[in-house]
Formats: sequence, structure tokens, C-alpha cells
Amino acid sequence: MFSGLVETKTAVIRVVNEQGGIRLIIERPETFEDISLGDSIAIQGCCLTVVSFDEKSLSFQAGAETLSKTTLGKLTGGSLVNVERSLQLGDRIGGHLVTGHVDGVGKVVERRNNADWSDLIFEAARPLMAQMANKASITVDGVSLTLVQVTDNTFSVALIPHTLQVTTLGQLKAGDPVNLETDLLAKYVARQLQFLRGDSSEN
Repeated sequence: MFSGLVETKTAVIRVVNEQGGIRLIIERPETFEDISLGDSIAIQGCCLTVVSFDEKSLSFQAGAETLSKTTLGKLTGGSLVNVERSLQLGDRIGGHLVTGHVDGVGKVVERRNNADWSDLIFEAARPLMAQMANKASITVDGVSLTLVQVTDNTFSVALIPHTLQVTTLGQLKAGDPVNLETDLLAKYVARQLQFLRGDSSEN
């Protein structure tokens, strides 16, 4: 589990094509001194497993399913990514509970800058929109955010200067794709409603 409070952003060193997926190699943040093989780290909101590491880098593997549901396949050497280590029991949760299981890819529709703040409007598929509500939580590229306004096919968030500076959201522009994870509670509610309607099929 994660909190959606990005610890830092770091650069992709390179992306290596492998049979069935890719190997993603990123620069190891200086504060990540307690890394072990098998650790879970959220990269752009997607939970990946550390498969190798050294003093300067961390390596992960992503398969076809992950690449089809996330933006990880679009990363190249030099791309910046948000990173967060998994929570430990007893940690404060300043954002909300995030699983790191990306539900799908959304797209920036519009960005409105107001002094040092920015309002971003995104569009997403209807099954994801059905799991959003005004003032609820959403994870965008691994960042825990509060939904401001939700319509049938778009949602908006207000980004403070700190978030714009310390995460990759500050570089977003209209047309950019983003990883989305809806609130965990909303998923359970949606699933229960499916059963109440007699529809047990997945969205």
C-alpha cells in the first residue's frame, strides 16, 4: 500500500525491451538508502517490484498487462517519474490509501494557470468516472489529489505550488496521458452495486 504522497521525482536511465515486457531502470534517489530486492515501489502510481539495484540505479520489470493499462510503455531515457516507497505499519497516511494498481489511463483536457497554482481538467473512461465524486480522492501519476468537480466524462483538480514543483504534474499539458487509480472504497461500492443489479461482469 501507498499514501499517494510522492517522495521525490527521479529520471529514467533507460528502458530495455524484454520478451513479454520491459525492464525499467531509474536513477536511485539519495533518500532511498533502505532498498532490498523484492521491495514494492510506486512508479508514476504503478506498483513495481525491485528486481535489481546498485548505488546509482533501481531496476523493475513490467509485463504486457501493465503496459496496456499504464503510461509506463511511453517512458524513455530522461523521462521524469514520481516515486514512493510502500508504507510501513505505523506510518502516517497524509494522502489516502493507494494500492498502486492503476485502473486506466486518462488524458489532460485543459490546464488553467492562476499565479503559482494550476487547475487541471482530465477526461477518463466512464467506468472510472462512475467511481469518482466531488471532494473524494483520486490518484494521478501516483499523486493523491482531491477531486474538485466531476462530470460524466471529466474531472478537475487544483494543484498547489508545492505539488507542481515536487512531482511530474507540474509539467503536464493538454493531451498528455496520465495513470489513474480511483479510490479503493469506490471500487467496492461499484462492485456491490453490480451484484445488486444482477450483473457480475467486470467493467
